[in-house]
Amino acid sequence: MPRCQILPFTDPYAYQLAIRAGRFEVQLQERGSFRAGLTVIDLDRLWMQRLSGNLAWSMRFDNDGSRIPLAFLAGDNDPPLRHNATEIGSGHIVLCTKGVGRTWTKTASEISALSLSAAGLAQATEAMLGRPFPLPQDTTIYHVPGTALSRLRKLHEATVQLASAAPGMLVKPTVAKAVEHELVHAMIGCLVTASPVQGARSSRPHSQIVARFEDFLASRQREPLYLAEICAAIGVSQRTLHSCCQEHYGVGPMRYLWLRRMNLAHRALLRAGAAQSTVTEIATDHGFWELGRFSVDYRALFGEPPSATLQRPPEEKFRRMAWH
Repeated sequence: MPRCQILPFTDPYAYQLAIRAGRFEVQLQERGSFRAGLTVIDLDRLWMQRLSGNLAWSMRFDNDGSRIPLAFLAGDNDPPLRHNATEIGSGHIVLCTKGVGRTWTKTASEISALSLSAAGLAQATEAMLGRPFPLPQDTTIYHVPGTALSRLRKLHEATVQLASAAPGMLVKPTVAKAVEHELVHAMIGCLVTASPVQGARSSRPHSQIVARFEDFLASRQREPLYLAEICAAIGVSQRTLHSCCQEHYGVGPMRYLWLRRMNLAHRALLRAGAAQSTVTEIATDHGFWELGRFSVDYRALFGEPPSATLQRPPEEKFRRMAWH
């Protein structure tokens, strides 16, 4: 049955859990009171999303290949973002097939996305073209001629506006069917006219280094880590790791480590109960020994003091952690 929801967020962890068609990890890149919106529209085969946020962020996603998302900047004049070290502008789409990808922005951004199941995409392209679309093995960035992408962008925008102005219309089966038909047709029109963007020559080796970096961090979540130790463990120089992190996250490795520990502490505070845990325990567990500084930085990053997160009633924590 068609579904339409417009969801506001002030918590990046709740926001990342709500994004569909993959597993996402969002980290804020700048301080401030986080505000984001997510429009979710389920038609029949097609899922739509519109992601918006008021701060710069980095996002890691992992797609198992069951659904194939296609994403692009929501507006013709939106500032570019970077995906796997390659700049994405208004004339590009990203086709997310299977595996891990990393995207980051320098400023507030708005992203439009659609997804079909792998089988659904094959059926739709075969119906239109007489053959299935040959999916690349890795997530791929394409350049699309202006008219094809402009049509898809306008249809996506019109559907999001309809969801905002009259959400009841999109849950009507006849309307949902007509909207889906137009969007799928425009989506495939982009794919068949698109040409792959040749990324930087260092992109794939650097992606592999970043993957080793992330695996090492995951294995040492509660240990204090130092840059020289990390570089020795994953077999790269500090200069190379710094370059890789700048390409894939928009920040250097030490800044990324700090952001990661802050986000892990934030999640721990959301999951904990005030009767069983304290801010001091959770902060020190995540390597923050200067508690006054931790509280100030936490509030600047997440918009509230850590004690407020910990003391929030369980039912409110649940709403923040899982909206569906």
